[in-house]
Amino acid sequence: MEELQATAHSLARKGRELRVQVMELRGDIVGGDPGSIFGHVLVFGNPGPGCLVRIHSRCLYGDALRSDDCDCGPKLDLAIDMIQAEGHGVLVYLERTGRGAELIEKAMGLGPQIGVDTFTSYRMLGHPIDSRSYGHAAQALSGLGLRSVRLMTNNPDKVAALEEAGFAVVTVPLSTEPRSERARQYMEAKRRFRGHRPPVGGRRWPARAVRGAWGAVRNVRFVGSGL
Repeated sequence: MEELQATAHSLARKGRELRVQVMELRGDIVGGDPGSIFGHVLVFGNPGPGCLVRIHSRCLYGDALRSDDCDCGPKLDLAIDMIQAEGHGVLVYLERTGRGAELIEKAMGLGPQIGVDTFTSYRMLGHPIDSRSYGHAAQALSGLGLRSVRLMTNNPDKVAALEEAGFAVVTVPLSTEPRSERARQYMEAKRRFRGHRPPVGGRRWPARAVRGAWGAVRNVRFVGSGL
């Protein structure tokens, strides 16, 4: 981890400073094409067992342009707020967007603007509704010496991926309010199609309903998943 240690620096955010180290999530590190970069790992402070972890797929519109049409930016912001409050944690930032379909396909499939939800529009374009896998993220976390994490997510696929890789996972839901009607529809579609939680508005589903949604999603595998 010499590369990681060599990048140590201080990050100023919201009036506070936090030590951070950065590592590329390269193919030669996680068992893929040596020339591929899957994303970056940001290690804040000195995280240990049971630390807060966010696995986040890049969303140019939500993360950088601060779009009100999705909840990606608010979830990332909330996750880093929580890491900053504890003084340590890990962000695995995956360089892919549109649930693995990439930006052009995402732009073509902006479902709410063509009268259907995002997942239906992806199917109409011939894409799987979610082609992402999280094996590379699991390997990166394992490389940091972590075997137990508090995973900040509403996505049961991420939880399942880490558990299947042998991690002990405590799920920490990220509850954000939709910033527009489009965002509300998007968040509702993720709940219906992918079993995301918590429901819109921060409410909690009955435990048996959550377990049922998770069980259904765990048994689904999409083209290109790798899991």
